[in-house]
Amino acid sequence: MPLLISGQSFRKELEAAGCLAIHVPLEGGFETRLLRRLRAAGYRTHLASARGLGDPEVFLMQLHGVRPPHLGHQNVARNGALGEVQQVVPQLGHLMAREEPVALWLIEGQVLSRSELVALSDLCKREKRLKVIVEIGGARSLKWQSMDSFLDNQ
Repeated sequence: MPLLISGQSFRKELEAAGCLAIHVPLEGGFETRLLRRLRAAGYRTHLASARGLGDPEVFLMQLHGVRPPHLGHQNVARNGALGEVQQVVPQLGHLMAREEPVALWLIEGQVLSRSELVALSDLCKREKRLKVIVEIGGARSLKWQSMDSFLDNQ
């Protein structure tokens, strides 16, 4: 297991590509090991689920509004049937406030559509400090590739 000793090849490919598609063994544990090595290299890290991500750029980087679920009969005089818009802070706002690079690990990335994966890749190209690792599926051994090559092969 020479990869797990240093993680340098993973970090170098992440820095070169910006966004990686990764296949991990289903037993788990690789995300915490690799994130620990990225933190040791000076990255600020965040582990999140890809479920419910919506528009990646807005959800991760901008202040945005969310409406609560409809709960049945409501007074029409008070906001109609839509409900009040609640402002939600960006998920990476506190991490991007500093100058250090940020690594975002998205688990359950197989639920993301092709357009969402393209949006994540484009976001990494625009924001050079942001690096994204998306778990695309399971495998017997740890494998990764750049998101661009993954999307070209799909």
